[in-house]
Amino acid sequence: MSLTVLDRAEALRKALDAERAGGRAVGLVPTMGALHSGHTSLMARAAAECDVVVVSVFVNPLQFGPGEDLDAYPRDLDADRARVAAAGSSYLFAPAMSEMFPEPPLTTVTVAGLSETLEGATRPAHFAGVATTVTKLLSLAGPCRAYFGEKDYQQLAVIRRLARDLSLPVEVVGCPTVRDPDGLALSSRNRYLTGEERAVAPTLYAALVAGRRAIQDDHERDPEVVRAAMTSTVAKEPRFTLDYAEVVDAVDLTPINALSGELRLLIAAVLGRARLIDNLGAHA
Repeated sequence: MSLTVLDRAEALRKALDAERAGGRAVGLVPTMGALHSGHTSLMARAAAECDVVVVSVFVNPLQFGPGEDLDAYPRDLDADRARVAAAGSSYLFAPAMSEMFPEPPLTTVTVAGLSETLEGATRPAHFAGVATTVTKLLSLAGPCRAYFGEKDYQQLAVIRRLARDLSLPVEVVGCPTVRDPDGLALSSRNRYLTGEERAVAPTLYAALVAGRRAIQDDHERDPEVVRAAMTSTVAKEPRFTLDYAEVVDAVDLTPINALSGELRLLIAAVLGRARLIDNLGAHA
């Protein structure tokens, strides 16, 4: 099937309604563009599990705070279109801001608790912007499976909870983080890194591995010791400015006094112009 490019919300709704009426299951891959191999893996997973795949490209201004990189965020719709077509997806939905939000929205979606820690503590309005726009995309797409990368783990947790709380007809599917051979998680913001910065960027992943090793190999159950293992690893590379390094419950992201069960280690730091985030699962 050749790729159909849509930029109107109602055209997307009608096209996907028609696909479902024909008995075809729909997979949605929401993105902000600047697509890379991590996004391709989401498209491949969607194609394996669904009959029709639609990829959205929308740089969502609602999730950027004052002074953040909205204007600088990488945009290359022609390259994105080529990557979506090469993946065999059926539709590319690339709306303008005026199409998604003809007026400044008076309605917002906020997922309390999950949105207030980690990324939410540093970027207070971020997840309300994510949740509002994703809710609108899911409404336009209708019943579907929606595919999100685990690289943005807190975002994935927020979207899973909003879909459950609002009884949306969607199955939210988390997909493993795709990494370069040296461990750096693929991200559109990696384009901001200079050559020297790119060389040290895997330090963030090394910090997560150190934290997981403390839990799983050394049987450490004190979260402070695990956080210290991550923090000390990042501190070895002075180019980084650490934001947070945490170990939390894997489902609701709450801190745990004595580590047990399924856990998630999450980390964020600034390296040059790039703010990098990453995470890793662990079991205690």
